[in-house]
Amino acid sequence: MYRRAAVYSAALLALLAGVVTVSAGVGPVAVPARTVVAVVANAVVVPAGVEWGGNLAGAGGSLTAGLPLRVRFAHPFAFAVPETHAAIVMRVRLPRILTAAFVGVGLAAAGTVMQGFFRNPMADPGVIGVSSGAAVGAVSWIVAPSAVLAFLGPLRPVLAGGAGLQLAAFCGALVAGFGVYLIASRDGRTPVATLLLAGVAVQTFLGAVVSYLLLHSGESIRRVTYWLMGHLSGANWSEVAVLAVLVPTLTLVLMAYARDLNVLLLGETDARALGVDAERSKRALLAVSSVLTGAGVAVSGVIGFVGLIVPHAVRLLVGPDHRILLPTSALAGGSFLVVADTVARSGVAELPVGIVTAAAGAPFFLYLLRTREVYDL
Repeated sequence: MYRRAAVYSAALLALLAGVVTVSAGVGPVAVPARTVVAVVANAVVVPAGVEWGGNLAGAGGSLTAGLPLRVRFAHPFAFAVPETHAAIVMRVRLPRILTAAFVGVGLAAAGTVMQGFFRNPMADPGVIGVSSGAAVGAVSWIVAPSAVLAFLGPLRPVLAGGAGLQLAAFCGALVAGFGVYLIASRDGRTPVATLLLAGVAVQTFLGAVVSYLLLHSGESIRRVTYWLMGHLSGANWSEVAVLAVLVPTLTLVLMAYARDLNVLLLGETDARALGVDAERSKRALLAVSSVLTGAGVAVSGVIGFVGLIVPHAVRLLVGPDHRILLPTSALAGGSFLVVADTVARSGVAELPVGIVTAAAGAPFFLYLLRTREVYDL
């Protein structure tokens, strides 16, 4: 099993690297793939030594702040590349492409968990209202930022620092996800059917809130609509850095629960008989999936169908074992969203990436409805 997981994951990781390289060369100015590789190699830095001395206190950056030392870095590669190509790849395209890759990984991983958790092939990361909560937070920030600042008093300095939209969306996602969990839980138990129905109800209510805010968005309606369709045009290296820490870490946590997820597919009674603490595993899976989804939606807007169609497509290839399905779906989700975003920005006029994923996902969703049986809860 582990050998199969390693082989499939290595192949999909290579595919993701290839897709990122090709995508970085696509645009109004075409950049050859070998130039993209050279630009990325030139940006690599490695520690080259440490300097000690009393006059260096605090001079070495955040890692050595306050210490009398400074770490020297060096670029091991110095390939000759046009400066214009280097600027296009490093400042314009790569932040957006890497953001798409990390968001795709997170949404696909969360979607795989939700489908297994609810034993329902139609479940996706937004089924418990996380995406709708993020939408309420983001739209509220766009339409009435002063009201959001007043509501999130302790976070005012951070929100006013330029990341207000992303933080408002992230907070909205967490409040919605954990709110649904609290509504569905009683006496320490969280029935899956109750959780699903509570998620649908909260999702509907939050949809009404978004519609109300849209009616009062005034001149902001274009920005609100663009965000709700999902987009990656404003991605930057700061968002990439946050996602690079959160997404791989949380995906690894989900993978640690892959065996429990397999056992939960048998039903909670059988899971307990096999020694799995069903309630603890469910709490962990829900919490991590909610944070993972919220982080992705906060930077990209609402992008549908990635968490729905990618796990199904990968399941046809590798089977239902979550120890293999979870890492492979995550990597495939990264490649899928990078390709979708490349298509979205390659036309005469740029499209929100959510339109491209929906255009690909809706036909597949209808195919599932026509050919697959929806499992009983």
